[in-house]
Amino acid sequence: MRRLFWLGVGVAAGVALSRKARRTAHAVTPAGIAGNLGDAVHELAGAIGAFGADVRAGMVEREEELSDAVERRSGVTPGPRRRDARARRADG
Repeated sequence: MRRLFWLGVGVAAGVALSRKARRTAHAVTPAGIAGNLGDAVHELAGAIGAFGADVRAGMVEREEELSDAVERRSGVTPGPRRRDARARRADG
């Protein structure tokens, strides 16, 4: 019975190591490297897009703050850019 148990453990370990070795070997082939590189570039593009959206949202918010400050201090009502900024923020 012990021998059968250890045989099962050996077979399971062999299968696990074989699968791991196959995945590792595929990762260093040109196709595997290209796949990993493609995934990395896709992730980077998404991060850059999110960063750009955050920057634009911050610009709109800061523009509104500055327009409010100008209006409070000088009494001059800002022009159409403020309405455009509010519309962009409401849409986005």
